[in-house]
Amino acid sequence: MKLPVALLMFILCGFFLNAMDWPAPEAKIARNFGLNDQGRPLLGESFDAKGNVFSADEGEIIFRSSEQDSARSIPNPLGDWVAVDHGDGLIGIYARGGDSPETEKQKKAGRDTILARAGKSGWTTGEGFYFSVYDRKEHCWVNPSMIIGSMQDTLPPSIISVKLRNENGQLFDLAQTRNIRQGRYGIEVEAADRGESTTAPVAPYRITCSLNGVEMGILALEIFFARDGTLMIYGDGLVPVSTIYSTYPALEAASGVWFTRGGASLEIIVEDHSKNTRTAAYRIFVE
Repeated sequence: MKLPVALLMFILCGFFLNAMDWPAPEAKIARNFGLNDQGRPLLGESFDAKGNVFSADEGEIIFRSSEQDSARSIPNPLGDWVAVDHGDGLIGIYARGGDSPETEKQKKAGRDTILARAGKSGWTTGEGFYFSVYDRKEHCWVNPSMIIGSMQDTLPPSIISVKLRNENGQLFDLAQTRNIRQGRYGIEVEAADRGESTTAPVAPYRITCSLNGVEMGILALEIFFARDGTLMIYGDGLVPVSTIYSTYPALEAASGVWFTRGGASLEIIVEDHSKNTRTAAYRIFVE
């Protein structure tokens, strides 16, 4: 499988990883990048937090918007938000918090610069903030954990369900059946991670599917590309996220996998951002 150019750059330029800090190191993640949000992926991290939200790195404040801005007539889901150009094409977006009047006129940000305070602005019900990273060179949303690194987590993810979907759309839950007919199937995996730094189950980082010891697909929740108005992800090639996320609350981790007659061994490996893994293996009889 070919990797996207942007992902190769992140892998090759390892010195750049972990270059930023989390905007609020003690905050708890409530919802994370790649989470299946009613059939659409979350493009950043939502935090339950109180207190100050800091700039993740040095940069230039290029935009600031307040929910109290009387000139705006349409409610903004981001509420009060700040955009910071952190260099090399990376834009940090700090949103759904509260205004920080003392930094309102600042144009430069350092790691100790308070950009906002945790709040309840925008489309949110809990006190906290939202953080996302956009690469305007590659036109993609980047998983912040690729740049900043994982928060403390020693707990492995969980595999909730694994289902096969045939070409007619019929689902086979492998917790209940082990017999299927020969043909092509999509592999739908519902998995979740819950660590020391989260307040609720969140999305894992990577899902790998192997059939009879051969890798059939890897779904890496690292980058979402914006291509001609369509959000894309690398699964079996670059595909629209709608094909991956339409299986809410699961994700389609592999598609078009051919099961031939006889015995088949299917293995699912789920990895979280801290490299903790969970494996599920199934023995299937194909008629």
